[in-house]
Amino acid sequence: MSFFQRLKQGLAKTKGNLVDKIEGLLTGRKTIDESLYEELEEILIQADAGVETALKLIAELRNRVKERRIKEPEQLKTVLQEIIQETLEGPAALNEGGPPAVIMVVGVNGTGKTTTIGKLAHRFRREGRKVVLAAADTFRAAAIDQLEIWGNRAAADVIKHQEGADPAAVAYDALQAARARKADILIVDTAGRLHTKSNLMEELKKIGRVLGRELPGAPHETLLVLDATTGQNALVQAGIFKAAIGVTGIVLTKLDGTAKGGVIIGIKDALGIPVKFIGIGERVEDLQPFNAREFVQALFA
Repeated sequence: MSFFQRLKQGLAKTKGNLVDKIEGLLTGRKTIDESLYEELEEILIQADAGVETALKLIAELRNRVKERRIKEPEQLKTVLQEIIQETLEGPAALNEGGPPAVIMVVGVNGTGKTTTIGKLAHRFRREGRKVVLAAADTFRAAAIDQLEIWGNRAAADVIKHQEGADPAAVAYDALQAARARKADILIVDTAGRLHTKSNLMEELKKIGRVLGRELPGAPHETLLVLDATTGQNALVQAGIFKAAIGVTGIVLTKLDGTAKGGVIIGIKDALGIPVKFIGIGERVEDLQPFNAREFVQALFA
């Protein structure tokens, strides 16, 4: 089965909550009136696009309907599909500096952060690139162990310290190791919450400063992993991380398990952060670079 087919399957719940409801609303409708726009707005909000984003999408829909003198309600689906795709479009390619290209991966615990790192490592290894992983989530022994398992699977070196060590020190050692081993990519795992009095965002800033001091421009990417099943909470998390440390891209996981996939539209619209990867399953190949056109086609297919 192609990735596009798997994407269609993975988006089935979101499609049912968004596209099927839109189709149900438009089918048999005779006129485009105010109540129709209001109901479309409500459907977008229920799919977790967010209130402000829903208002913006419907305002743009009104403009295009007026400009194109559209009279048939069923034509609105195509126009809305076009607007959603334009909203989601953005630079999906990773910004690679270095070598090594340094990717810092952040996010709250439970979003699939460490698994995402493992899948990214697999992807880069398949491309023939040498990868080093930094176990800088030192506050959970399980995170270090999990990263080692993924490192073994992906044939990527893992640099670790003991549990409770300074995360920035791990990142520093990992960068030195990546340079010494002539690695192409360094991926830095980080904590999702701290069990100490120190502030999570301050720890993440410190890691970023250490990396930037040792390699100007690093980290070249700061990827925020979000769990799509949390809906609007994912949008809140994205806002907090962006404000605190600056996020260059989103990895949206667990899209196959949710009817709230509309949050992807809200995140891109409200925060302007491009979605770089999406996850639609457990398999390594189920984490793929985000393509707005493919995503929207699969959703509306």
